[in-house]
Amino acid sequence: MTSLRALIRQDHPEIVEVYRDAVLSQAPRLYSPKQVRAWAELAVSRASLPRELERGTGLVSTGSGGEGIEAFALLDPADRLSLLYCRGRSSRQGRGRDLLRALEALARDAGTLKLKTEASFLSRPLFEREGWQVDRFESLTLAGVLFHRFLMSKWLQG
Repeated sequence: MTSLRALIRQDHPEIVEVYRDAVLSQAPRLYSPKQVRAWAELAVSRASLPRELERGTGLVSTGSGGEGIEAFALLDPADRLSLLYCRGRSSRQGRGRDLLRALEALARDAGTLKLKTEASFLSRPLFEREGWQVDRFESLTLAGVLFHRFLMSKWLQG
């Protein structure tokens, strides 16, 4: 089990670092160099990110002793998992799974019936292992570059 805590305003600069590191260290396996550059740049240039982090419900996974952020996830709005990123050095250690399960529990406790997300080729396997289903495939342009992703959902109650 990893150490999780609430995401706070002071975490925002480190969240950007984690976001960028996650893309640069893991996306090259499944994405073109052009896509990786565009996606990594979004970590820095995404004007809405500070507002999303303030507005949403976020959790971070910290290193040993509670120091440093290794992964984070965010619900924004309450029925949408909008962000889930993990540093390359900390991937495949259960951090994403633990964050996902904890946010699902928070959403369930708040009365959310169904969560949705937009999953990359990187995150889709994790979501599927946790009982999420692909609702449809989507193509979109980010920073002038074509991307494909999966719109996914999971019923929490009922």
